[in-house]
Amino acid sequence: MNEFVRPIAEWCAAGIELLGLAVIILFAVVSLITGAALLIKGHAKEEVFKKVRQMLGHGILLGLEFLVAADIIHTVAVELTVESVGVLAMVVLIRTFLSFTLDLELTGRWPWQKRNDGAQVKAADS
Repeated sequence: MNEFVRPIAEWCAAGIELLGLAVIILFAVVSLITGAALLIKGHAKEEVFKKVRQMLGHGILLGLEFLVAADIIHTVAVELTVESVGVLAMVVLIRTFLSFTLDLELTGRWPWQKRNDGAQVKAADS
C-alpha cells in the first residue's frame, strides 16, 4: 500500500507547492500592475505604496499557507522519520512566525486580537 500512496503524496505535495508559489507570483504581478495603474491615475505615492504592500503581503500569507500544507503532506505521507518531523517543525515554526509578523505589519494587530472597526462595541462603552 505504501508503494501506491507515496508517489501520489509526492505529486500532491509538489502540486500544492507549485500552487503556493503561483499564488505569491500572481499577487506580486497584480499588486505591481495595480500600483502602476494607481500612479498613472495620480494617486499619492504613499497611498500606492501602502496598497501594493498590502496586496503583496496578503499574497505572501496565502502562499505560505499552501507551502506549509505541502510540507506537512510530504513529511507525513512520504518521509516520516524523526529527522523529517524535526525539520518540518522548524519550517512550520519559521513560516508561522513570518505569517504572524506579516499579519501584524498589514493589520496593525496580532491575529488573535479583535478588530476595532466600529462593528464591535467596546466593553467600556456599555
